[in-house]
Amino acid sequence: MADSPDRGPDPAPDPAPDPAPNPVPDQSRRRLESEFLLALRRAGAVMQLLGAASAERIGINVTDLNCLNLLALSGQLTAGELARATGLTTASITGVLDRLEEAGFVRRERDAHDRRRVVVHLDATRGLRDVAPVFAPVVEAWRAVAAQYTDEQLALILGFQAQLEQIMRDRLIELRGGTPTA
Repeated sequence: MADSPDRGPDPAPDPAPDPAPNPVPDQSRRRLESEFLLALRRAGAVMQLLGAASAERIGINVTDLNCLNLLALSGQLTAGELARATGLTTASITGVLDRLEEAGFVRRERDAHDRRRVVVHLDATRGLRDVAPVFAPVVEAWRAVAAQYTDEQLALILGFQAQLEQIMRDRLIELRGGTPTA
């Protein structure tokens, strides 16, 4: 670069600007996203089929198993909370709870602070005896797969899964006529 007597040294040429992010994903990215969505659909279908076969093995129906799962995840729910979580009517939940209580999976207790409310508790002994063995091979296989990943990789997968779960929860709320919370 030559010095110009009027301006001093010529400035260095501007580096090439960073290419603008491509608003349209390339074909490879689109293919991966499509494959991932198909994998989610397949996993969802298999999970539903596994739930149905597991419920049959346990000796209950799929709706009852879903309610047991919700109770296991929350510790306890009122009958009304369980109805809202499942989208079932309170009358239907009463039938579910009658069946589960008769089979020894749950017990209902009046809320100590509000006697109008019924709190549903899971019977862990019955669950461990009849439900856990059905799902134990899946849990064992999952742990073997998880062992192949670092803690950081599992944390990334967990974060991604949490976002997917929220997307599905929001859509469930919308399908039931509600508005998802932000």
